[in-house]
Amino acid sequence: MATTTLSPTSSPSADSQKTVSRWPDRIFYAIIGLVGIGIIALAIAIVLILVRNSKLSIDTFGWAFLYGTTWNPNAQIYGVVPFVAGTLITSGIALLIGLPLALGAAIFITTQAPRVLRTPVGVTIELLAAVPSVIFGFWGLIVVVPWMRTTVQPWLKDYFGWTGLFNGPALGVGILTAGIILAIMIVPTICAVSRDTLLAVPTAQQEAALSLGATDWETTRTASLPYARSGIIGGTILGLGRALGETMAVTLVIGNVDRVPTSLLSPGQTISSLIANELLSNNGPLQASAILECGLVLLAISLGVNVAARLLVWRITKSGRGETGA
Repeated sequence: MATTTLSPTSSPSADSQKTVSRWPDRIFYAIIGLVGIGIIALAIAIVLILVRNSKLSIDTFGWAFLYGTTWNPNAQIYGVVPFVAGTLITSGIALLIGLPLALGAAIFITTQAPRVLRTPVGVTIELLAAVPSVIFGFWGLIVVVPWMRTTVQPWLKDYFGWTGLFNGPALGVGILTAGIILAIMIVPTICAVSRDTLLAVPTAQQEAALSLGATDWETTRTASLPYARSGIIGGTILGLGRALGETMAVTLVIGNVDRVPTSLLSPGQTISSLIANELLSNNGPLQASAILECGLVLLAISLGVNVAARLLVWRITKSGRGETGA
């Protein structure tokens, strides 16, 4: 007598178990999807709130706000150019000083430092990121500003004043001082990301360069840095983002003068320091609206920098010159 055997795949209980087993994945994907949509919605809400509260300033000044150089609450005349200039110049100085320091530290930790020192040095640099910005500001006000006033700025005026970049009185506070403080603040971010991307470079790639007779520097330049280029750019943009939006440290050392800086020694103001100094001023709703429009401009600058960085990383990755992701 023939017997009929049911295969495991035709079992109703097996099908129900497969159906049940999909539910955790579905729930997980739903939660992750909601989180992603929530972040996008939050960003859109921030933009809409800034636009709505800036409407009075936008209607009053129009495009003139974006190229106006006068900020006078008493006359109710507002232009954002002095603060855009202060933001971009201080961030540029910070990147010019901080990037070589951070990248050099990352290369030292990953390739040259003895193994016993790699972890302590790396952790020490990363701990700088945990220092509150107001502490950097107070340190800059107490230590860096007097040093700049008595030593660095007079020296720069004597030897490089002919360039026009270091004119004016040596006050200690100013654009250059703020840029130096920002440079110190962004070093841990750039260094940490650069170190991680350099550690991800395959050992075989470095050994291949060494076997061909390359020196340590040539191995780093030809084998490690090109592979980690996109990750280094990503870390640099993270550091630049912090420099663009830093508030308290800059407010304490930049001088807080509402005019376009004429030299690197001039006091000035960034968009963030302006918001911190004047948001609670009582010069009418137009000033509050103008301050919020400044925040909208800062958001646009940050967004533009991040989009440009993403396009640059995508182009480098596509061309095969940088393999590690940002």
